[in-house]
Amino acid sequence: MIDSLTNEIFRATLTDEQFKRLSEFIYHDYGIKMPPVKKTMLQSRLQKRLRELKMSNFSEYVDFVFTEEGKSNEVIHMIDVVSTNKTDFFREPIHFDYLREHVLPEFVEESGLKRPFHAWSAGCSSGEEPYTIAMTIEEFREDYNNLDYTIFGTDISTRILRSAVEAIFKEAKTEIIPVPLKKKYLLRSKDRNNPLVRIVPALRKKIQYQRLNFMDNVYHTNRDMYDVVFCRNVLIYFDRETQERVINKLLLKLKKGGYFFLGHSESITNINVPLRQIRPTVFQRT
Repeated sequence: MIDSLTNEIFRATLTDEQFKRLSEFIYHDYGIKMPPVKKTMLQSRLQKRLRELKMSNFSEYVDFVFTEEGKSNEVIHMIDVVSTNKTDFFREPIHFDYLREHVLPEFVEESGLKRPFHAWSAGCSSGEEPYTIAMTIEEFREDYNNLDYTIFGTDISTRILRSAVEAIFKEAKTEIIPVPLKKKYLLRSKDRNNPLVRIVPALRKKIQYQRLNFMDNVYHTNRDMYDVVFCRNVLIYFDRETQERVINKLLLKLKKGGYFFLGHSESITNINVPLRQIRPTVFQRT
């Protein structure tokens, strides 16, 4: 039986003025574009927060978001439900081929393996990208077992970062992973009614996760410089001016000559950044 509060939440609608107030805040503080066509989507996703907070209407919710308590506690949850977290293992596989065939061999030659290789997955979502990077490096290490590495994963969503840390995925999600890699890097659950897999501990311990907002003035990361930065299918949610600012801040953490990967739906055309194109969506910091 549906109680009266649930009924009220189902009927709750986000007014144009309430949407404008929230969308302007989300854009200003998080860089995420929320045009009017996203109003229904935002309303639907925020109904989950109404239920959680036992609020019956959006007027109450919107007012709460802008209180001190709301800004301290609720905004993180709001951004969790607003942010998009579509990702896959070995998504855009040409990037991982390039990492294995060009980036890592160059690193071995230049560093003499006297230091670890450092990768940053900026916009890591639920972890598929950093775990794919880890698998790629581990395979390369079969010929260079003295190679050490670290991976840093960041995302705006605390909820999705918890999933990344847990590293548990539906087995169907891993179908794209080659069978030999599955055998090495995935642990299968015994429950065949709910087939799940988990990334092996050896890979999990190589990755550190942290929440990061691309709108921050300074990016506080786990080290000063990285050899490679993956920032794929994230910038499409920002306008061009914001994209330029974000890329330049990311590049402050990428060593000269380091590699920068974008998603195939993204470009740096007419953006002033210190990058030279190596291949489509593969760039090197100048």
